[in-house]
Amino acid sequence: MPIQTRRGEDGQTLIISIEGRFDFSTHQAFRDAYEHGDEKVRNYVVDLSETTYLDSSALGMLLLLRDYAGGDGARIAIENCNNDVRRILSISNFEQLFAIR
Repeated sequence: MPIQTRRGEDGQTLIISIEGRFDFSTHQAFRDAYEHGDEKVRNYVVDLSETTYLDSSALGMLLLLRDYAGGDGARIAIENCNNDVRRILSISNFEQLFAIR
């Protein structure tokens, strides 16, 4: 499965792990990963350690997650990016919108 979710130890963090290509083909699975969660979730972590490719539709999906999570007040971290993915996020100025670790 290219997208998996799990709860962080604090019970308020939803960790979304993406394996392989993060593109339009994962759109519905990505939305399902966070939209059907419970109301206790306050923080989101998008784990890209197994992500090999990211395109403009993935950037749009990250923005949709940000809107869903509260816009400017959203607490979302993007973690474990490889160099290519980090470069795309940097060029897109996503450091201004997300904590990238």
